[in-house]
Order: sequence, then structure tokens, then C-alpha cells
Amino acid sequence: MTASGYRRIACLSTEAVETLYALGAEDLIAGISGFTTRPARARSEKPKISGFSSSKIERILAVRPDLVIGFSNMQADICRDLAAAGIEVHLFNQRDLAGILRMVRTLALLVERRDQGERLVNHLQAHIDAIRQRSAGYTVRPRIYFEEWNEPLISGIGWVSDMIGIAGGDDAFADLAQHPGARERIIADPEEVVRRAPDIIIGSWCGKKFRPETVCGRTGWDAIPAVRDGMVHEIKSADILSPGPAAITEGLTRLAALVARWQEQHA
Repeated sequence: MTASGYRRIACLSTEAVETLYALGAEDLIAGISGFTTRPARARSEKPKISGFSSSKIERILAVRPDLVIGFSNMQADICRDLAAAGIEVHLFNQRDLAGILRMVRTLALLVERRDQGERLVNHLQAHIDAIRQRSAGYTVRPRIYFEEWNEPLISGIGWVSDMIGIAGGDDAFADLAQHPGARERIIADPEEVVRRAPDIIIGSWCGKKFRPETVCGRTGWDAIPAVRDGMVHEIKSADILSPGPAAITEGLTRLAALVARWQEQHA
């Protein structure tokens, strides 16, 4: 039991589960989202009580939570209904890299793991700083198009755009990354990607396998430098699209490796 009194925490998103395990507070987790990916053992250790944007309140209440952790406007209705049922709720809404680190600190405070939270944040920040330092020496920065979804085309969210810059690239759709919602990041005209001529294309289709051959086969996309040079790659959505520690330890690392590979080819 923590000093705060929380003993049974229901986590409606994967990054909350990942963070609590990293803080050594996994014993407080009463239930998890079915989309949880990290750590892998959580899927066998904890009951699955929800989806992401939809859930049956009864399944969440069945694990008798004294705190529910949610994420984003997509879970706002679920959290509203839980609050109406008398459950304490904390809804995170991190949309950039600073927000991820803030989420870690806040969650650590909620479960009375302040020191562990600071150590985790310092570890993540050191990783960010090391990659930023390595990329600082690049004299040319590749333009990167990050595709979060393909039907319709959706460009990368804020924390992805942040990490592209840290890895040594320039987000081809940085103007859209400032929008928190996917609808505001829709690229209505695929020709706009051709016009922006990305040097690297990264696909991370949330919930399904990325198919580079489909991207390369789009009308007119053979003129894009990334397609011409074979720089069309996947970063799995579990590694970069959940706004928790793994986005930094896994997603940023993969981004940096792809930019370094492009640098070797264009040095």
C-alpha cells in the first residue's frame, strides 16, 4: 500500500502499465488494457479489462479500482462514466516528448515512487541527450515523412515529430504535428507528400502491419527520394506510438538508426 492509499489501479492504456512496472509499482495494478504490450509479462499477470476507445464499465469496476489511469480525449467518455460511478480518475493527455516525461513524473508521485520516477526520467533524458549530441554533427538533415495511418494518410503526432528532430532529421509535416487529433493530421492529397520530397519514409500503421511495397506503388511516389533510394521502413507502432518510456528507448533509437544509415549513404 502506498502512502497515498492507492492499492488497486486500473490502467486503460499501455504506457501507464509500462511506467508502473518500470517504477516497481506493478503490485498496484488491478487491470490493464487489452492493447498492453510492455512489459510482455503484464499480459499474463494482469486481467485485461478494457479496449482503448471503448470499454464496458462493468469490467473495469469488477476489479474494484481505487484509481483509474486513462489517456486522451478518446477515453474521456469512459473516464466520465467511471467518475459518475464514484471512481477516482486521472486522465493524462501527453502529446509531445516533454509531456511523456511529465507523465512519468506525475504517475510516480501518484504512487509514492518519486525517487524511482526521477531516476527513470533522468535515464530517459540521458538517452535523448546522447542521441541529440550524436546527430548535432550532421551537416545535412534528411526530410522524413512519418505515416501513422494509410487510409486516409495521417502524419506523425507531436512526440514523433520531436524525436525526428532529435534524431537528426526534419519532419516533412511538422506543420501538422502540432495538432493533437488524428483528424487534423490527415493529408488529403497524397501528391503533397510527393511535393515535399521526403528522403526517408517511416510507416507505423497502428494495429496492422506496414507494407512498404504498397507505399512505393502509389501513383507518382516513385519520384520521391525515399522511394527511389530504398529508404522506406517500418517502426512498429508499439515501439513509437504509445506515449511512454518505450517511445524514447525503442522508437527514438530506431529513428536515430535510420537517420544514421541515411547519413552513411549521403556523406
